[in-house]
Amino acid sequence: MTAPKRVLAAGLFHETHNFVEGTTGLDGFEIRRDDEIMDHRGDGSIFDGLIEVADREGWDFIPTVEYRDGATATVEHSVFEQFWAEFEPRLDKAMAEKPLDGLLLMLHGAMVTTESVDPEGDLLARIRAKPGFADMPIFGEFDLHANFTKRMAELSNALVGFRYNPHTDIREGAVRAANLLARSFKEGALPRMLAKQAPVIWAPTGTGTGDRPMKDLEALARQIENDDPDIWVCNVIGGFAFSDVPEAGVAFSIATTGSLEKADAHLDKLVALAVELRELGVPDEWDIDAAIEDVKGKPGVHLIVEPADNIGGGGPGDCTPVLRAFLRHKLTNACVVIADPESVAAFEGAKPGEVRRVRIGGKGTPMDDGPVEIDAKFVSHSDGRFTLEDRHSHMAAGGIHINMRPCTVVTVGENDGVTVLLTGTKVAPLDLGQLRSQGIIPETLSYIGVKAAIAHRQAYDKIMTTSHTVVTGGPCTSDLTKLPYTKLRRPIFPLDPIPGT
Repeated sequence: MTAPKRVLAAGLFHETHNFVEGTTGLDGFEIRRDDEIMDHRGDGSIFDGLIEVADREGWDFIPTVEYRDGATATVEHSVFEQFWAEFEPRLDKAMAEKPLDGLLLMLHGAMVTTESVDPEGDLLARIRAKPGFADMPIFGEFDLHANFTKRMAELSNALVGFRYNPHTDIREGAVRAANLLARSFKEGALPRMLAKQAPVIWAPTGTGTGDRPMKDLEALARQIENDDPDIWVCNVIGGFAFSDVPEAGVAFSIATTGSLEKADAHLDKLVALAVELRELGVPDEWDIDAAIEDVKGKPGVHLIVEPADNIGGGGPGDCTPVLRAFLRHKLTNACVVIADPESVAAFEGAKPGEVRRVRIGGKGTPMDDGPVEIDAKFVSHSDGRFTLEDRHSHMAAGGIHINMRPCTVVTVGENDGVTVLLTGTKVAPLDLGQLRSQGIIPETLSYIGVKAAIAHRQAYDKIMTTSHTVVTGGPCTSDLTKLPYTKLRRPIFPLDPIPGT
């Protein structure tokens, strides 16, 4: 009887916004170790997908370390070194007990530390340098918003990117990656990866896969996979524009067991299409007052989307332009979510209907106009925990159970027209359960402020009547010409003209 394949897994997941203040330390990460990772079984996460395939294939599956955070400021390099200090001895121990057959790495791909512009590449290089790992099968998954580097390609065999934005295929992508490793074992074949950057960088608002240009690029990638049996996976990578690194932006990667020259030609086609369609990745956005006037008094649910404070992209989640506009236009039946633990605490011991003077929002970035000082009427308080209504939600990478920390619901404005959900920590608006768990029924609202770029669509498109993306101040601006890049490769659109076009 054939011995089961020994497969070791780890996760390092962070999307780094280099243009927000401060740094992200170890306390910003959720960390799971060893058997704690197996608690992901059944929770709809990335590791749940790996566990499913490991069970089906009968692997000796060895979970090691998972470090996970969202989109925040530059990571202190000590966090990366701490991850390695935990991961390496587990890797060594597993290899010493009995040789490993393969690795599965769950990465974001847009992590930046205070000392490294390519920590994922550094991690792969350290693994490959260890005795016995030069030819080890290394497979895994990464985010569509990775800044995918040539080192990541050269030092791995097949890394699989999310194919959808909103990211509804996070678990599916992990299954796809693990299935490719299983295929490698069965066929005795080991693909190689190639990657190529386009001279293009798009803000998150330009990377929705239901829209052009990403829709066209994904279609071409799937055609390449279908037409060339040597291609194991072809990835379209939207990139993360808020990382100031040389290889930020749009890229493509291929894993193949065929001709590298042929794979390179496929990549050239993808790059050429991205350049051709580059203008389509620059979104049109509304003036906020014009957007509200366009929908004011009309029936239905109207979204005012604020990508400059995109929580999923690293915004603080407490910018106030939408709240100010709702108050200025004297809207009723409106709702916004503001991450503001100070305001949550200000209502400690309050009773329903009690009014207190508070300073809401405006504390997380100098790009905002500052707090809104206002009388707010207390509605309710909760521990902020909820379960995703949609297991395919963009936010399901770490599981379906979400913790917003202590939350308070208040009403402000004329006739208590604006409901404000104050959360203890920022949580991206990617599932309707966020509001519903706090007694706010989104389908009954007339106006909802949404701090996102694209990822909210999976949840909110099903209830909205109209959606207006608006220009506001904030660190996640769609106008990339406003960002002070110093390390990004040049020339690159839209910062520069592209030679030969």
